[in-house]
Amino acid sequence: MPSIRRPALAAAALTAALALTATACGPTEDEAAGSDKPSATASQKGDEGLELPKNLPSSLKDLEKWKNGAWKNWDKEQWLREARDFINPIIKGHWKPDTMKDARPGDKTLATQGAPGTAPGASGDQGVTDPEPRPVQAKSVNVPYHNNAAPVGKVFFDSPQGHMVCSATVVKDPAHPGKSNMVWTAGHCVHAGTKGGWYRNIAFVPSYNDKGLPGAQVNSAPVQDVAPYGVWWADWAQTSAQWIKQGAETGGAGAPYDFAVLHVKPEGGSGKSLEETVGNALTVDFSTPQVKSIQSMGAWGYPAAAPFDGQKMYDCIDRPGRLTLDPNEPTMYRIGCTMTGGSSGGGWFAKGPDGKVRLVSNTSIGPANSTWLAGPRLGPEAQGVYNAISGKFANR
Repeated sequence: MPSIRRPALAAAALTAALALTATACGPTEDEAAGSDKPSATASQKGDEGLELPKNLPSSLKDLEKWKNGAWKNWDKEQWLREARDFINPIIKGHWKPDTMKDARPGDKTLATQGAPGTAPGASGDQGVTDPEPRPVQAKSVNVPYHNNAAPVGKVFFDSPQGHMVCSATVVKDPAHPGKSNMVWTAGHCVHAGTKGGWYRNIAFVPSYNDKGLPGAQVNSAPVQDVAPYGVWWADWAQTSAQWIKQGAETGGAGAPYDFAVLHVKPEGGSGKSLEETVGNALTVDFSTPQVKSIQSMGAWGYPAAAPFDGQKMYDCIDRPGRLTLDPNEPTMYRIGCTMTGGSSGGGWFAKGPDGKVRLVSNTSIGPANSTWLAGPRLGPEAQGVYNAISGKFANR
């Protein structure tokens, strides 16, 4: 498979920005879109501060049943009935090295065979599809990951199909400067879209498999090697109303709005925030910079479908192009990349006008032959989701 140029200076700048710095319950559709409207279903407090919607397990007894394995008995119809609301209590020890290792790619939109071309000519980027990029061979990130890509990690979750996995990035929280507990990923890594609901047991592991151990060694590795900064459970998740209403497994429906934000807390509390713990977090750029202004863009993640096994972190760096799935929806960024399923939700990084590296997108879709990836532009809808989840925890 041919490889495309990897701009050395730009790659170095992106990687440096990700290095360890010196200092070191989900919504209704209105809330998902970033609205401040209160939830239509009143909630009550469960143990550990969890908010439990009334139409879900509401007693401590039922919650204990969930913690003790009731989630394992999901079936499709039960899931569709119950997953309209988010419930994600901490289940200590649920995500162990062996369950993390065996989690399958949770990608819902990476099975598309491609996208319809759109004739160039629209002003700016909107409505334009550039020629398909040549594939960029994914490059393994240097270990230890906490020194080279500190904000990057994996999101684990359970669906009716079993243990699943995506990628994600620690991002800054304007309400808590230097002390963020916010994580950016794809919408389809937390919610199944139009034909499903919220996933369960969602947790984030920064710098997963920090030393890049082979898969055969992960099961027996000390937990501190697999999860060096611990397991961080989502106590709130938000995605776009568009993804909830339109998102589909194939074909790219909802992909221009395929983003999500998690607020997390540690399984074993140390008193420190996620940002303080890992030593870095990225600013999110909601200005949707035009393609012509971006010389280099990089995607980071943990590809888990063949020929990868999900145990190591990779990146692809390329000059982005444009992909339009629907002329009435935002045009997406697209780069050449051979990363496969499991990389979904991983952050895309580029330098802003101030020279600082920012998160500008996340992996959403790609073709079945894994030659390119596309990610949404983070405009007002994404900013609404981000601001809503930051605001929700502003005084906590």
